[in-house]
Amino acid sequence: MKNIFEKSVTDQIIHRIEKLTPETQPLWGTMSVEKMLAHCNIAYEMVYEEGKHKKPNLFVKFILKSFVKNKVVSENPFPKNGQTAPQFIIKDKRTFEIEKKRLIEYLQKTQELGENYFDNKESHSFGKLSKKEWNNMFYKHLDHHLSQFNV
Repeated sequence: MKNIFEKSVTDQIIHRIEKLTPETQPLWGTMSVEKMLAHCNIAYEMVYEEGKHKKPNLFVKFILKSFVKNKVVSENPFPKNGQTAPQFIIKDKRTFEIEKKRLIEYLQKTQELGENYFDNKESHSFGKLSKKEWNNMFYKHLDHHLSQFNV
């Protein structure tokens, strides 16, 4: 798996994002391009915007760690048309340029902070993750959705 914390990899992801237009259509699924960008931003909001998303209670966190975590942080790709967590579903209208700009800024911030910042950092839903698990989660999710939109 590519390392999202390396500048060259971050630059490749940003280049793919910049190929998107408001008219870009998905190869699978029902999300519009602006909702996909907003959906991808949620993972970063959970890291950088304390209090924006409600943290799961202990029981839900136990369930997430036991049954979901490995699917999210492993190197195995996400399946097409897979189920997503409710907090990642975008129901309201979004603006393409705003969501695109936000995602690029989150990527740049993540790369600049570097993998050591994330090593053993507490995640919103899964407890402490290694830098490899953070990388897998960030990169795999972005790669999945950018591939969904054929970029």
